Amino acid sequence: MNIGEAVRERILELCRERNLTTNGLATLCGVTQSTLNNIVSGRNKSATISTIKKLCDGLEITIEEFFNSELFRNLEQEIK
Repeated sequence: MNIGEAVRERILELCRERNLTTNGLATLCGVTQSTLNNIVSGRNKSATISTIKKLCDGLEITIEEFFNSELFRNLEQEIK
């Protein structure tokens, strides 16, 4: 799994935990629906840290909590 896939899966995991749709999350966080849809669909493979911070703020979690997931352990090497 690469970082883009892990971010995508983490967002979907957090939505499931909170019974939120991705569109509901976008509204809650002040991120455009198209931006969030592009991330979770895989069209955008590199979410910016500012977008992730907005998601964290809307979910009332820290960035540390966002990345504190098994998904981010043992990621593929990005530089090949």
